[in-house]
Amino acid sequence: MAEELGTAVTRRRFLRWSQGLMAAVGLAPVVEPVVAAAKQPSLPPQGVDYYAKLGVKPIINAYDTVTNLTASTMPPEVIASVALAAKQHVQLAELQRACGRYIAEKLKCEAALVSCGASSALSLATAACVQAANGCKPGDIPQLIGTAQFPKNEVILLKSQRYEYEHAMYLAGIKLVEVSNIEEYKRAFNERTVMTNYLNKFGIIYKDQSIPMEDWIRIAHEHGVPCHCDAAADVPPISNLWKFTGMGFDLVCFSGGKGIRGPQNAGLLLGKKKYIDLAEANNNPGVGIGRGMKVAKEQLVGMVAAVDWILAQTDEGLDREWTRRCNVISDAVKDIPTMKSSVMIPPAENQVPHLILTYDPAVVGVMPREVYLRLQTDTTPIFLSSYTGQASNPQGLPSSVNTIIVETWMMEPGDEYVVAKRLRKALTDPKSVGTYVPRPARPA
Repeated sequence: MAEELGTAVTRRRFLRWSQGLMAAVGLAPVVEPVVAAAKQPSLPPQGVDYYAKLGVKPIINAYDTVTNLTASTMPPEVIASVALAAKQHVQLAELQRACGRYIAEKLKCEAALVSCGASSALSLATAACVQAANGCKPGDIPQLIGTAQFPKNEVILLKSQRYEYEHAMYLAGIKLVEVSNIEEYKRAFNERTVMTNYLNKFGIIYKDQSIPMEDWIRIAHEHGVPCHCDAAADVPPISNLWKFTGMGFDLVCFSGGKGIRGPQNAGLLLGKKKYIDLAEANNNPGVGIGRGMKVAKEQLVGMVAAVDWILAQTDEGLDREWTRRCNVISDAVKDIPTMKSSVMIPPAENQVPHLILTYDPAVVGVMPREVYLRLQTDTTPIFLSSYTGQASNPQGLPSSVNTIIVETWMMEPGDEYVVAKRLRKALTDPKSVGTYVPRPARPA
């Protein structure tokens, strides 16, 4: 029929002609099939300010990526990617694997997994090593680990690196074995050893109490034992994202919501494929110890977008902006009597510019600790470094009871001017800023 109508007849014209013909003879018309276009999700409309609705007051973070201050904020590109991901369904396991492959390629390692924060990554790393050593299944962890059936359950770490996140390893049914020097380390390995754990920040700051990373890795591998490196808060520098796997660590964990600027409840586990595969088996949406550590599609995509974002930055460019903010604040208080200022970068963890302000409280009339507490209760709460007014600083920075420490890397654009104004006010007219109820400084 179409040939009789001529070669210029299009499919659409033919359908229209045939519908008219059938209508004329009383037949039901042929309805042109509509091919659904691929879904094109759009960004959601402007949301409700639920902080205001719930009466939760936003703060200015002049400290760092601590969890209680909600770590970092996501860059606009990451927020947009998360919003788009929230609009569609996918298969979670497929997305998890795809994200892992993408991140592994970007970060120059064999394999990767997006976890529910760095603590979750540490749990999954431990479970993977327990499973590799015992040949058990995810469902056997932790209740059968350390029994006659699956006896291998020891994790070696330095006594100087004991820390509060050890519970993340205990979830896998292990026990910890402390060592203090290289000879004790060599003797600690036995048939029950499943993993070693090395805390990067302590390895840099407390060199005299530590075993060098290279020796730590070499000795473990001589015994056929995998090494995990906890580098949760160690971005920047950006190159740390591939430094530790390049050194030979079998597994490395990072927080996703700190310097990488991803969702706060996301993290990364990087390393050798055989261990990442086992970690994945213990992770959601499976039934291992990671089942309750669910990473939603929004966090998965957000973590990938954050990796893309951080790799598009440079340490030099980021430091330049953060130093500029430090200078804005320093300039605002430089004429206060006895005030001395400097900008320093600590040797490990939060390796970003820190503004160090030191002065004589007897001359100025207010102690740094009072300034710290008054700013927290100001109209717009400002949180300075908790090492402000403290006699020592485990980050390796100079500190005293006469020192204020300001970090600018977690500030939103423009926050530096608010901090500069209110900090000057707190130093020159302290009773006009917030309230002051003395509290002891945090333990060193």
